[in-house]
Amino acid sequence: MPARKSSPALKSFGAEVTRLREEAGITRSALADLVTVTRSYVSQVEGGNTRCRRDFAERLDKALSTGRALTDAWDDLMQKAKYPKWFADFSRAESSAALLRSYGETFVDGLLQTADYARVLLPNEPDLEARLRRQQALRAKPPPRILVILSETVLAREVGNHEVMRAQCEHLLEVSTWENVTLQIAPVAHYKGVSGSFNIATQPSGDELVYLETSAGGITSDDPGDILHVVSAFAEMQARALSVADSRDFIRKAVTRWTL
Repeated sequence: MPARKSSPALKSFGAEVTRLREEAGITRSALADLVTVTRSYVSQVEGGNTRCRRDFAERLDKALSTGRALTDAWDDLMQKAKYPKWFADFSRAESSAALLRSYGETFVDGLLQTADYARVLLPNEPDLEARLRRQQALRAKPPPRILVILSETVLAREVGNHEVMRAQCEHLLEVSTWENVTLQIAPVAHYKGVSGSFNIATQPSGDELVYLETSAGGITSDDPGDILHVVSAFAEMQARALSVADSRDFIRKAVTRWTL
């Protein structure tokens, strides 16, 4: 899958992170430990290969004792980064999308998570609040068309405890009955072109953005090659996943399993 082309704003911000880190005499590995990410993610940010969030710039300032230097740089540079006019990041694209497609390989898609399930996965309350705000897209008028595929392993992976998992599975059962939602379970198998979770947001205009999940937080891309690759992979998974009715039966069994 082709890498997303870096913008001058991303490169400028990354260069500033590198400069301040080196001035502080801190290695990438040490900085990664201080801000609780992987060394590779710090490398991606410094190389201008990913667009970090504003709160990450704040964490960098705290770790490097640089006041608001990187937060101000983010405000000045990253908000001006060249993106399609209809989005600043995937969350914004998601909130205005007419069609949302997602594949969850490890966890339930954030749009469909209960608060208790999300609370286990997220490091702090602000991130939880942001996740719950993200779910407001489900209540848009009219609501977006939502197509979700979950690996069967998602329902077998304990997040929190049995009570959290039971409530999450019950919520998925309810969601699967909504007119604008199609929810399918994908049996464990090799799916051509699929190497992790992803999301696709399609705007009313037809413009599309993909979010590719990584261990460091994820990458957004509007590259036509990326979009074609992910859309094709999703179509193949749809064809091989359980039917909607069989998927509901599978989720019901998961509810029973987490009730025992």
